[in-house]
Amino acid sequence: MSKEERIVFCTGGGCTAKLGAGVLSRILEKLPRGEKDPNLLVGYDSRDDAAVYRITDDIALVQTVDFFPPMVDDPYTFGQIAAANALSDIYAMGGEVKTALNLVCFPESMDLNILGEILRGGAEKVAEAGGSLAGGHSIADTGVKYGLSVTGLVNPQKMYTNDSGQPGDKLILTKALGVGLLCTANRVGEAAPEHMAGAIASMTTLNKTAAEISRRYSVHAATDVTGFSFLGHLHEMMGGKLSCIIDARSIPVLPGAEKAADEFLYTAAGQRNRNHTGPYVTFEDLPFAMEEVLFDPQTSGGLLLAAASEDASALEAELQAAGLPAKIVGEIVPKTEHEITVKYQWRTKKRC
Repeated sequence: MSKEERIVFCTGGGCTAKLGAGVLSRILEKLPRGEKDPNLLVGYDSRDDAAVYRITDDIALVQTVDFFPPMVDDPYTFGQIAAANALSDIYAMGGEVKTALNLVCFPESMDLNILGEILRGGAEKVAEAGGSLAGGHSIADTGVKYGLSVTGLVNPQKMYTNDSGQPGDKLILTKALGVGLLCTANRVGEAAPEHMAGAIASMTTLNKTAAEISRRYSVHAATDVTGFSFLGHLHEMMGGKLSCIIDARSIPVLPGAEKAADEFLYTAAGQRNRNHTGPYVTFEDLPFAMEEVLFDPQTSGGLLLAAASEDASALEAELQAAGLPAKIVGEIVPKTEHEITVKYQWRTKKRC
């Protein structure tokens, strides 16, 4: 698609379009539960990344759905990002992708070649994940939205949940933060091209490799960091029964993200994240920009793993050897008065 034909349809999308965690919780808690099915191992009441339904003692279905408006202007790239984001939920549960269905909202007045490029990007990511694209559903809408419904398989004895970490576990983040800030900066023409290219490279990278490597180690809990931000998903991992200490200087951050925060190019979703999760967080000497990075909504973010202390360094090293910017960023501790403590001392290198 030529530059002249490219349509600018990015008005703020990706996981910044999610309803706030607080609003969502209030809605979900009012839904009728029905009779409990003992084979539904993970449902919507758990705040996990996907549903898990046991078929046999060693096979369970993992089901998830994710779609959103564009956060980039190139349709093909948008399709890749939206698909990678949806597929990530399967990896966060320790599963393997099997099938995917397209979910499409598209204006009838828009060039169908744009839709073709979106679907091409998504299909390539499903194939890269080892899954089969099995169909989908589309509706005419006033704006573009795209995503996937994904089904995977997992051994119920080996699946990950997000709140099963243990005191002493090390927390490992497999991708850098800051894509929400950079997409916002890019939308108003304030992101350096190389910085936005870095954000796109991160968002189009599947969490498949990170998940496969993690299965070779003792990992007690996992989630993927998306719209509720690093701190929001970390809060869910604590589950009201654990606390953690985070070393902010160890957190990988995309170049340009802190600069965007310093220039107040953050999102409404980031502020919703701060309002919801902020009461559970204690900051020690953090600059404002780094706080914003930690509340920044991520699209197709990395996995956040709670790994046994004795395995953490080896897991970190293997993830890095695979080309991922993975870092040990903190540790789970027994529950204290402060659920999440973020420290920033001994910082020696300033990020641009």
